[in-house]
Amino acid sequence: MKFLKNILPNNLMAALWAVLVIALSMPIGQAQLGDSEFLPPKEAFQVTATAEGADKIRVDFLIAPAYYLYRHRFNFAIDTAAGSPGASLGNAAIPEGEWKEDEFFGRQQVYYSAVSVTVPVSRAPGEALTLPLVIGLQGCADAGLCYPPEKRRLSVTLPATDRAATLPADSGGFVSEQDRLAALIKDGSLPLVLATFFGLGLLLAFTPCVLPMVPILSGIIAGQGNVTTGRAFSLSLSYVLGMATVNTLAGIAAASAGAQIQALFQQPWIITVFALLFVVLAASMFGLFNLQLPAALQTRLADVSNQQRAGTYGGVAVMGALSALIVTACVAPPLFAALAVIAQTGDVLRGGTALFVMSLGMGAPLLIIGTSAGRLLPKAGAWMDTVKKLFGVLMLGVAAWMLARIVPESYTLLLWAIPAFAAAIVLWIDIQPQSWRGWLGRGIGVVFGLYGLVLLAGLALGSRDPLSPIPQWSAPQSALEFKKIKTVADLDREIAAASAAGKPVMLDFYADWCVSCKEMERYTFTDATVQSVLAGTVLLKADVTANDESDQALLQRFGIFGPPTIAFWNTEGVELKRFRVVGFMKADEFTNVARLAQAPGATP
Repeated sequence: MKFLKNILPNNLMAALWAVLVIALSMPIGQAQLGDSEFLPPKEAFQVTATAEGADKIRVDFLIAPAYYLYRHRFNFAIDTAAGSPGASLGNAAIPEGEWKEDEFFGRQQVYYSAVSVTVPVSRAPGEALTLPLVIGLQGCADAGLCYPPEKRRLSVTLPATDRAATLPADSGGFVSEQDRLAALIKDGSLPLVLATFFGLGLLLAFTPCVLPMVPILSGIIAGQGNVTTGRAFSLSLSYVLGMATVNTLAGIAAASAGAQIQALFQQPWIITVFALLFVVLAASMFGLFNLQLPAALQTRLADVSNQQRAGTYGGVAVMGALSALIVTACVAPPLFAALAVIAQTGDVLRGGTALFVMSLGMGAPLLIIGTSAGRLLPKAGAWMDTVKKLFGVLMLGVAAWMLARIVPESYTLLLWAIPAFAAAIVLWIDIQPQSWRGWLGRGIGVVFGLYGLVLLAGLALGSRDPLSPIPQWSAPQSALEFKKIKTVADLDREIAAASAAGKPVMLDFYADWCVSCKEMERYTFTDATVQSVLAGTVLLKADVTANDESDQALLQRFGIFGPPTIAFWNTEGVELKRFRVVGFMKADEFTNVARLAQAPGATP
């Protein structure tokens, strides 16, 4: 230094000192990087996968100096393009990183040097198993270069095992309602299971899938004429037990056979026959004719009735059983959970008990309504005839509700106009305006008549919504545009195309006879926020109305017991099973599920 000081001018010497200080102050890794000296991604981020036993994989990331990986960009999946290995991955145990204020993504957790991630594996017992893996990652260099997201394809061989491996419970991520309930049935105490599913049944009793049972049971009680409270309770109990028994047996059979038994009863001709039956019952209540058995058979049945004090209990129970198959054809999370437990574990006792108790919960309000009807209905006189006719109107409403699932939507308003006009006629003719109550009854009849006229006007204007029959009176709603698929091959093709384009997939299992499916279409899929969240998603719809071989194969492929069920796939073409939506879900809840399912790093 003294030599340089003696031969160099003072200003040049000062410049050299400045350069030396700046160079020494730079991190070693960054000082060596230039615009053309960034490492290739595979050198900057080295990835290896090794088996840790028969049910666990360790993925190691070795990171070059002055480079880092993002925690939120990790994702792990089985490469389905290489075939189905008969295993699935659980939620990866990703350690906490260090926080970094990143110029690309803001404040994020990142990793320097190295990080190891453990991924659990679910598999059946058997020989050694080779899994093709797809590992997603993204990283950057401190010097300012950010690499695009990439996928690494590796394979790892798990040793043979004589025990099945199941995935551990998810401790921190999203868990669908049906998965939580299934875990409760399998592992919870029996009293807690019974109390929970009875309460869930009570909630389901007030859904559109169960409410049509109210006029059915009430009409049965009203058709008996003068009934005591005890008899009304017995008839209602027979109806509820018939419904609960069939729900349970059909559920067990469906789970054991891997098919949806109730869907068999949603064929158009079956629905039409039962709708006509309700029309005939309504006509009988209007007094157009009397339904009665031959005199000899009536006498024999009367003798049996007097001995057993049961009357038509068997017939009422059969009506409850048929109502369970025809009316309550909706899949809800509690039902799906019980069916899944039976199908996956073979525990028919626990799953069947949960189904039966849930059905009793669904029938509890029916029991109360049916029993009170026997006490509150007029016992004699013209009022009794009027009330019977009004129950006939309710029967027409049930018939319209059933037929609305299978006729073209343009005729829905016409179907609902029929019970509206019937109610108007009954209230106007049967109720005499001798007091304010009479005028009130006639006034209600006028309202029903006007509503019927509005329905016909809406039909002429092209409306399809009986709750908003005049299109100009309701705000325009845009619907999601789905691409329809029919077979398993169709689905595989669309998922492969979406994966190649780097897009997630949503599949909606739909049926015309599914009330909750139409609720999803009307109230959830028309929501602006839902549509915004799904803007970059490939939307598919599987219409399983026909329940033919292709529909059944598609449902069985994913272990789905019926609509409405919505499934999500990530950009790697892997289904995110824990994000499945079963039953109707409001727009705000669905938005949260869809956003989580599409988040980077979402795991099955």
